[in-house]
Amino acid sequence: MRSDWYGKTAAFAIPILQLLHSRGFGNSGKRFIKALILAPTRELATQINESFKVYGSELNLKSMVIFGGVNQNPQVGSLKQGVDILIATPGRLLDLMNQGHIKLDTVDFFVLDEADRMLDMGFIHDLNRIIPKLPKKRQSLFFSATMPLSIANLANSILSKPEMVKVDPVSSTAEKVSHEVYHVMKSMKRNLLKHIIGHYKMQQVLVFSRTKHGADRIARELAKANIPASAIHGDKTQASREKALSQFKERKIKALVATDIAARGIDIDSLEWVINYDLPNEPETYVHRIGRTGRAGASGKAISFCDIDERPYLVDIEKLIKQKIKVEEDHPFQINERDIQEHEANKGKPKPNTRNQQNRNPRNAGNDTGKSNRRKGSNSNNFNKDRRR
Repeated sequence: MRSDWYGKTAAFAIPILQLLHSRGFGNSGKRFIKALILAPTRELATQINESFKVYGSELNLKSMVIFGGVNQNPQVGSLKQGVDILIATPGRLLDLMNQGHIKLDTVDFFVLDEADRMLDMGFIHDLNRIIPKLPKKRQSLFFSATMPLSIANLANSILSKPEMVKVDPVSSTAEKVSHEVYHVMKSMKRNLLKHIIGHYKMQQVLVFSRTKHGADRIARELAKANIPASAIHGDKTQASREKALSQFKERKIKALVATDIAARGIDIDSLEWVINYDLPNEPETYVHRIGRTGRAGASGKAISFCDIDERPYLVDIEKLIKQKIKVEEDHPFQINERDIQEHEANKGKPKPNTRNQQNRNPRNAGNDTGKSNRRKGSNSNNFNKDRRR
């Protein structure tokens, strides 16, 4: 069993397997869904299912995973054969419930994984439709890195006399992971990224972007510089996400550019390099990001880019991990005094709107407006599509 699979998933997977086995489920007769685990992303749901299969390899219990973005027919076929443990993303689960393929009236254990991220992604309405379909008599477990008011209200509304198990916020990083920060203007980050990948001759690097649009842009820039790269985020189809992850694991591409949500569930052996292209505004997210390297006693390196506006985030990160991150000054894109002066002078000023300037030309006005409207519609569809998955 791989050592990096121990952790949060084991905290609920092993007890569920043990209890179902001790009660005789899976030994004979038709299988019914006895455990339901909900996860916010396809990658995390897949990883949870893999963990169940490894932990329960000597047991006669069947688990399966369902998620959107792929043809539902194979999933429906497997469901008809019977399943004991179902791992799902909320959108596809609701779809199959509405079609009559899934009933939840036999569930004994309900797990909501990454509950805080689920609410960030807008799944609360899906959860409010799924939870009433569960038996009132069941055991429910919520896992959440943070406990915002919305999570507390959700827990209080559906749990009976809940017990809270709380640990201190994640603050420790792997001992063999070294940390460096490069102070660089936002406009120079792309150049610095290409420089660092070439300078260190990186063959495999995971790059974190704050936004989906940013991840696509970074991947395109790297590809233009003959650095094979792919982006992975919620707007990508399941097939493209699996292809990008597979190519990265097989080292067919050097860089995988991911958003925080999409990176949940990414599990890569011996990953040496992680780059925070954008510093996260939540310091705990920094710890989660760099936890992708330095696993199972291996060494790793975490590099962060910090522009002037991100410096408060850096301070918060250093407070959380209780160490000063080494500043790397030997690079060609250092922030200088003139950069700081220009930044201060432009602070608060509106950025130039090149689209509006183009629209002043009557010949361009109609075309640009049409493109803008199409983009808005596309973004809205992508958001809804991402929630369903």
